[in-house]
Amino acid sequence: MPRVPLTSPATGNPTSSSFIHTTACHFVDNAGRTLILRGVNLSGSSKAPVGRPSYIREGFWEEAEAGSQNFIGHPLNMEDGSADVHLARLRGWGFNMLRFPVTWEALEHAGPGKYDYEFIDYIIRVLHKCKAYGFKVFMDPHQDIWSRFSGGSGAPFWTIAACGIDPRNLTATQSAIIHCEYPLAHIADPATLPAMIWTTNYGRLLSQTIFTFFFAGRDFAPHCVIDGMNIQDYLQHHFIEAFGTLADRIRDAGDLLDECVLGWDSLNEPFEGLCGWDNLSVNPTMQSSTLKKGTYPTPAQSLRLGMGQAQTVENWSFGSLGPKRDGSVTIDPKGIKIWADPSTETPDGVNERWGWKRDVSQWKLGTCVWAQHGVWDIESGYILRDDYFRYLPSTGNPAEFVEDYWKPHFVRYATRVRRAHPEAILFVQPPVFAPPPKLEEEGLLKGRCAYSAHYYDGLTLITRHWNWFNADALGLLRGHYATPLQAVKIGEGAIRRSFQEQLAMLKKDTTIIGPYPTLIGEIGTPFDMDGKRSYGWTDKGKYRGDYNRQEKALDASLNGADGSNGLNWTVWTYCTDNTHDWGDGWNMEDLSLWCADDLPDAEEQDVDSPNSNDGDPSALYDPMVAGSRAGLLNNQSKVAMVNNHAPKRQTGTETPTLGAAAASSLSLASLGSMSLPEKYQSLQRQPRLEDWTSDPYGFLTSGARAVRAFSRPWPTKIVGVPADIKFDIGKAFFKLVVRVTAEDAPPAGVLDNEDAAVDEEKGARSRATEIYVPLIHFGAEDVVRLDSPEGQTGTRQSGDEGGAVVSRGRSSAVGSRWASAVDLPASTDTDEAVVDLVAQRGLLDVTVKVSSGRWRVEGQTLRWWYDVPKAGEGTKEYTIEIKRRTGVIKPLLVARGARRRSKSWCELLCQDRGCCIM
Repeated sequence: MPRVPLTSPATGNPTSSSFIHTTACHFVDNAGRTLILRGVNLSGSSKAPVGRPSYIREGFWEEAEAGSQNFIGHPLNMEDGSADVHLARLRGWGFNMLRFPVTWEALEHAGPGKYDYEFIDYIIRVLHKCKAYGFKVFMDPHQDIWSRFSGGSGAPFWTIAACGIDPRNLTATQSAIIHCEYPLAHIADPATLPAMIWTTNYGRLLSQTIFTFFFAGRDFAPHCVIDGMNIQDYLQHHFIEAFGTLADRIRDAGDLLDECVLGWDSLNEPFEGLCGWDNLSVNPTMQSSTLKKGTYPTPAQSLRLGMGQAQTVENWSFGSLGPKRDGSVTIDPKGIKIWADPSTETPDGVNERWGWKRDVSQWKLGTCVWAQHGVWDIESGYILRDDYFRYLPSTGNPAEFVEDYWKPHFVRYATRVRRAHPEAILFVQPPVFAPPPKLEEEGLLKGRCAYSAHYYDGLTLITRHWNWFNADALGLLRGHYATPLQAVKIGEGAIRRSFQEQLAMLKKDTTIIGPYPTLIGEIGTPFDMDGKRSYGWTDKGKYRGDYNRQEKALDASLNGADGSNGLNWTVWTYCTDNTHDWGDGWNMEDLSLWCADDLPDAEEQDVDSPNSNDGDPSALYDPMVAGSRAGLLNNQSKVAMVNNHAPKRQTGTETPTLGAAAASSLSLASLGSMSLPEKYQSLQRQPRLEDWTSDPYGFLTSGARAVRAFSRPWPTKIVGVPADIKFDIGKAFFKLVVRVTAEDAPPAGVLDNEDAAVDEEKGARSRATEIYVPLIHFGAEDVVRLDSPEGQTGTRQSGDEGGAVVSRGRSSAVGSRWASAVDLPASTDTDEAVVDLVAQRGLLDVTVKVSSGRWRVEGQTLRWWYDVPKAGEGTKEYTIEIKRRTGVIKPLLVARGARRRSKSWCELLCQDRGCCIM
């Protein structure tokens, strides 16, 4: 690793001890150690206002038109203490990085230029809390298929109106599929929305039109002028300034930039619209970014549908072997058009509700904007210019979306962000699976950049099943195979190798930008596999709490980031209000790593006792009854009793349900459509922050899903660079190979900072490689089972054995002078983190083998010291192996957090009527 500079390459200012460099294809701390940043997206819930998941239609359009949405409370409730519980859990899982989605709608829903400063101040409070827990954060301007009002998330309602479109007519024309109106607005049954059908909106008229406006309006829609600007400039100006305003306020908070907020992602999963489309009458024959599932109109057919004309279109199904043509379907809008009625604006183009003025001399409402540009003839339906979007009007050259349209937008956006945040790391995210363009010549990156590509196992995501075969989707898209059959991978070993190879391709893409690190901004797996088998909805509930299949799928994906790749990642997603019925609350996606419906049942209670609150199940969640400090049901919680046709379980007795939608992220309502059997059979105890001290294993597993896959060991800080990272989840065996050169010696003066640690054996300050060793896999027996005497205390030093340094030891924080960040819960009464280590019990029980050096375990962190070569000595490689001394923790103990303190024989004997012996 080349020595890090003592000044910032972006500003020339001296770097602080917390400064993170982006150099030599890695994140690097100011002590010259390679960093691996891994964590989660916090949160998918931020796509929608509080209490308004995508399946709820009541008030959907009315609140949008009023601009009255409330986003305060997503991603975390800052009033009831639950934010501390969630962040402590994430930290305990080892995560050190958060991708922080914020939508344009949340910032500017009230109208053009009207920012929700109360929401922005709330975001700053959340970021301060994240900082208190030691997280690094990068901000994500999130969108999916443009807006909630076109079936996704992102832009405010008024942006669709500004484009001359009436979104209330999108469903009738199938210009977009909207969850709360699926399949049709008058017979909506949102629970039947097919998996991932929302992504087909990229192949429908609304997204194709608005993304073309946003990125390329000046070229392809020159007549669309509003407030004296082309629609491209109008939309981009408002988007960029909204996030620039957010960046300004975060800067003004004084202590968040660089210390917590490292940088800014570019627009999430940008879409090219129609830019570069070869032939409007034909859909691509090769697999594209648009999923073939359900109706599949060509752009020409979509144009006609948008003007209310019936069309017979292809229909596709998606099975385990991929998309398959499934006949044709006739869509008849019966004359309904998506183009806004001229009466919505004055004759001279003024919109009295939103305040803009449209140039009516060029842009007339009520008719297709593409017909106004001569693309097609409405009366005959004939396409006049099939290749209208294929070429640049200015040069006649073929349009290249990333280079010609995405890149200029990115430069404009990044310039505004850097105005507020000069040291910002610019996270570069072009369209999914598209290589990035060269950017250094713009003079913008200034040595502060990372590539933030996304990666999903598409087959598992769409089929909701972990298959024995898969395909190299990225290699197929990149033309590495002559036929799709050659891309098929058979068997779990081949699948895992393929995932690692695909992620290596994305890592290689980063070199196009420069010698910067790669962070996979989204990666994950669905948890509602196989008909929600793991929720007990099939097979008479036999597999309730069994996430074995999801664990295999997620482990395969995250293993792809290990090996020689050594990638950073943020899993999608962590939703505090996820439910079994509605998943993440957005388009039936269900990828949250945690779910309140997966909390273990409360300790046995006598529901007939005077204190049982019989007849009022909600009282069992009251902090005074349950003893929770989190205030899980406070007076401010607003429960929306909306069922909206909750999904049907395949087995079991029908019971009344409570709909999910509440202001509190850990209230009764946020538990989803909670079934209420006769005696509240499935009552769940809510986690509390103090559980981390009394029962750390239970705290980390309760409500977690496939936790063994994502709470995995990895090196967080490395002296040198990682040459190979291996983790065998079935054997709880971890191996790391590091490569070290003379350049990895610490810069002068670095050992004086607080990040250095004292090597007690040498009696000197030196840097250590730090490895997160998860309690989930390596926990001591008494910590895992809570039925053994207290563990030993104190740290154990390693000794020599047979040439290699081998030792078995128990982890403990007692006597440690450095608090491991993964063992630091914060106080619920302040935003400042306080040291509260688990001092009564050693957390881990590990056997460690190192090829050289010394090590020590503190909490869930193993520190490893070894010699750095002197000048002229060449490169050295060191190896460390870690396994659990007493064998693998049985998955049964992890599933559904299902572990309780074992009761004594006396407690078992006397549990019904109190003490029978004395």
